[in-house]
Amino acid sequence: MKRTRDTAASELFAAVYPRLAGWCRRLVDDDGTAHEIASEAFTRLWARWTSVEEPRGFLYVTAANLVRDHWRRTERERRAVRRVTSEVAVRPHDEQTDPSVRLLVQALPERLRVPILLHYYADMPVREVAELTGRKEGTVKADLHAARELLRAHLRRSLDHSL
Repeated sequence: MKRTRDTAASELFAAVYPRLAGWCRRLVDDDGTAHEIASEAFTRLWARWTSVEEPRGFLYVTAANLVRDHWRRTERERRAVRRVTSEVAVRPHDEQTDPSVRLLVQALPERLRVPILLHYYADMPVREVAELTGRKEGTVKADLHAARELLRAHLRRSLDHSL
């Protein structure tokens, strides 16, 4: 009796996923990221199911490439944080290092906070922020605008209350 694609895929998933996710876990040192990578490797396999000769090999090569991408992204983020930290440490006291502004920026939702920190504090161009965050340039520009509006509104409210 011939196995269906779904049956073969389910059997492969049951047999390989736990070991693949465990292997990824040892490489990225994070359960959530490891499962994301293993799941993405399977998703890419399903998209090419009929053309892949060796599914297990495909999964491990794909996962290795995704791990490498994760490492690169993590290193770019570390460099950006180091740049931000070193610039803030040597920058004289001004409105950007004012504790109240920093607290406002820290309070922004992550979707808005990360572009603000990378663009304004790490002095990265929008293109680089988009690449680093995996977003389109237009999305980064919109997020920067939304964050500035939130900050502006909060600062106005703070000024109104202090007057």
